[in-house]
Amino acid sequence: MDCVNILKLCVGADSVEDLIDWHRTHPSPFPTGERRHVTRMWPRRAEELLNGGSLYWVVKGVILCRQRILRLDKVEGKDGILRCGIVMDPNVIRTEAAPRRPFQGWRYLNPADAPRDLRESRKSEPTLPTELSQALADIGVR
Repeated sequence: MDCVNILKLCVGADSVEDLIDWHRTHPSPFPTGERRHVTRMWPRRAEELLNGGSLYWVVKGVILCRQRILRLDKVEGKDGILRCGIVMDPNVIRTEAAPRRPFQGWRYLNPADAPRDLRESRKSEPTLPTELSQALADIGVR
């Protein structure tokens, strides 16, 4: 079975550090520290997502990181409507910068189109300013 990823806008974060800080300041609902992002639609390609997929975060128009998807939970909202809880590994993995145009909801991202993880030696580097990351990605420098 193939693997597929999800691409999602990281609303409210200006950098990967903002996402990591949010995780640090908002306790996980799970004793093991997993993170959950609730979305309205249930993925039709759920089996492929659970076969090693990740949620890739678009921060200010640029993919900059990902979190491995562990499972999908049914979450009932206060309105009684069932939603999809994408449960992710708490570890945020930085990736090479890859620009993306704005979109609503989430999109599938094939592994061949996903940016590579940053080399170990670059993982502690602060995120470049958005405009610079996007300009470098546009010309193929990562």
